[in-house]
Amino acid sequence: MPQAAKPGIKRVLHVGCGVYTPDKLHEIFRTPEWQEVRLDINPAVRPDLVASITRMDQVRDNEFEALYSSHNLEHLHPHEAPAALNEFYRVLRPAGFVMLTLPDLQQAAECIAAGREEEGVLMTNKGPVTPLDILYGFRPFLAAGNLFMAHNFAFTAATLEKALLDAHFSNINVERDGQFNLWAVASKP
Repeated sequence: MPQAAKPGIKRVLHVGCGVYTPDKLHEIFRTPEWQEVRLDINPAVRPDLVASITRMDQVRDNEFEALYSSHNLEHLHPHEAPAALNEFYRVLRPAGFVMLTLPDLQQAAECIAAGREEEGVLMTNKGPVTPLDILYGFRPFLAAGNLFMAHNFAFTAATLEKALLDAHFSNINVERDGQFNLWAVASKP
C-alpha cells in the first residue's frame, strides 16, 4: 500500500503506469509538490497498487488530487471505458482533475481513408507506427505475444468529451495535438 501524503503534498494516481521511468509521468506532476502513486494491472511492473482501471477497489473515494492516464483507455473494450471513467471520477477529491492522453481515432481514420494505412506516421524507439497500429495496437508488440497491447476501443475528440460528461466531469477541455493523440483535462466539481 502506498504511503499517505505528507502535509502540503498532493497525490496523483498514475493509472496504467507500466514499468517505472521518471519521464512516464506528465511533467506537471514531476515537481516536489506532487507524490506519484502507481497503479497497474500487471504486478510484474511493480506498481504501488495492482488493479484494473475499471475496478480500483483498493483506492478510497475522494483520495487523490489528480489522476493521470496515458494510453490506457484504448486497451479497454467499449463497455469498459465508462466504468474506468467512473472510477477515475470516484477516486478524485472534489476540485481534483484528470489528465488523459490517448490515440486520436479521427486522425488515424483520415490517414486510412487517404490510403496511408501502412505509412509510418510516428517514429518510436521501437520503430515506425502506422495508422493501422494506432487503430489496432502496435503490431510488433502484438506479434511478440504482448496481447495486452491490443487496442479494443477508440475515441474522437467529440466522443471523449461526451464520455467525460457522462462520467460527471466538468470544465472539460479536449484537444487534438496533430501527432495522433488526444489530450483531455477535466475536473470533479
